[in-house]
Amino acid sequence: MVSVLLLFLFLGIIQIGLVLHVRNTLAANAAEGARHGANLGVDATDGGPYAQRLIAGSIPGRSDTTCTGAQIDGPGDVPLVQVTCEVRVPLSLLPFGGGVTVHVSGHAVKETP
Repeated sequence: MVSVLLLFLFLGIIQIGLVLHVRNTLAANAAEGARHGANLGVDATDGGPYAQRLIAGSIPGRSDTTCTGAQIDGPGDVPLVQVTCEVRVPLSLLPFGGGVTVHVSGHAVKETP
């Protein structure tokens, strides 16, 4: 009886680790996409597709990620590039889980001439 409880506890810990790994990788790639979109001569919306390509190469099977890039006004009217990514992570290790949607954003200051 105890072994069944320990098995579910162990699988839950592994599942949480998997979701956190995907979230951290998504956040890093969204920030990198924002830095790419913030370069001089690069459109801010190019950061989203750039982040999507990074995610597809970083996390196998995560080609369903949607990333969008936009230029926004930051504090003091500083131009910022914001890249927002979203992906659904299935809870495959636990028998009663459906999935969780992970949202992350990356920001960078837009270079101006």
